[in-house]
Amino acid sequence: MSTNIIMILTATIAALVLFRPALLASPTWRATVTPLASIIGSGFLVAGPVLAHVAGNWAWAAMLFLCVAAYMFGAAIRYNIAHVEEMIEQGEKGPLLFLERASDLALAFAYFISVCYYINLFASFALKADGIVDQWTGRIIATVVIAALGLIGTLRGLRALEHVEVAAVATKLALIAGLITALAYAAFLAFNGGTFHLAEINHDTGGEELSVLLGLIILVQGFETSRYLGNTYDRRTRIRTMIYAQAIATAIYLAFILLVTPLFPRDLPAVGGETQIIDMIASLGSAAAPLVILTALASQLSAAMADLNGAAGLVSGATRGRIPVRGGYFATALVAIAVTWSADIFEIIAYASKAFVLYYGIQCVQALLATFEVKKRDILPQRIVFIAGIALAVLVLVFGTPAAA
Repeated sequence: MSTNIIMILTATIAALVLFRPALLASPTWRATVTPLASIIGSGFLVAGPVLAHVAGNWAWAAMLFLCVAAYMFGAAIRYNIAHVEEMIEQGEKGPLLFLERASDLALAFAYFISVCYYINLFASFALKADGIVDQWTGRIIATVVIAALGLIGTLRGLRALEHVEVAAVATKLALIAGLITALAYAAFLAFNGGTFHLAEINHDTGGEELSVLLGLIILVQGFETSRYLGNTYDRRTRIRTMIYAQAIATAIYLAFILLVTPLFPRDLPAVGGETQIIDMIASLGSAAAPLVILTALASQLSAAMADLNGAAGLVSGATRGRIPVRGGYFATALVAIAVTWSADIFEIIAYASKAFVLYYGIQCVQALLATFEVKKRDILPQRIVFIAGIALAVLVLVFGTPAAA
């Protein structure tokens, strides 16, 4: 059986399962899918090429480090869901409230850059569909798309377009299932035929390798969305499903990186490295590239709309309505366009990582302070985790650098 058939068959079966009305109606699944879709969205597209460049055949270990770091930051956010939210609802006016507002502004800023990141990836994959790799053309397309979304949001809002995300998420997860199964089948054939081998890869070493790895936190970003689903799900559901989402994402990422390692190239191209996954999986069959490109286009557009909505709402909330939601759309689009023309895709990845880590660091500080108000025993292990999170956030902000060919 060919890998084409394996991939299409698995993706079809997964889609049938993921589109089942009973599953779509499950509150637990819906609360899990929202952060899960963000975690494995754009990161899944660029993780292979970038980690190959950073860590070579040890890419799986680099991916594990990122997932553990994300789980540590997630622990702080879950603690804040469990305790800080209730304190603020009860009228907390001290440092915890200040940090809550600072978190909102930091996350809004992170969304500004992530919108740029998603749409620039969207443009790169759109061009790759025609075999084009051109940074300037990509920037023009990205600018037009960002401007269009910002204009629609400013004039009419984007909430009406959010239904697109539901289908995009199910399609993306189905494709990933098909791709991983095809990679596993190809690896089995290679082992069975005695042709399996790992490539000799040129990659950074030592401090440079670590500094680039610190700039890749955005590859596992997205779990924080559970923090802002309070209008739909109770605290216990959000905490539990965030853990589910991070565990599933970790399993998917590690399986993918381990299986795609034999396909790693020797070098990351000077231009077009963000879409190199297309070239890497070409050997799986003719269906691989078109499916990945279509899913990349749908997922990046839906993710950008979600973050544009999130940014606009956070800006309005953090400024207590002084900046209306529509003004938030306009501001987000302006910043995203400015970043598009001032940085390449790998610099944008590093900037976005730092922006999100700033938010995670504030969340860790908030959680640490909250432990002194929550009267519970055995709090020391949690404090150690939160302090470690703060330290890691500082390291990322100070030393994180972009990947470069």
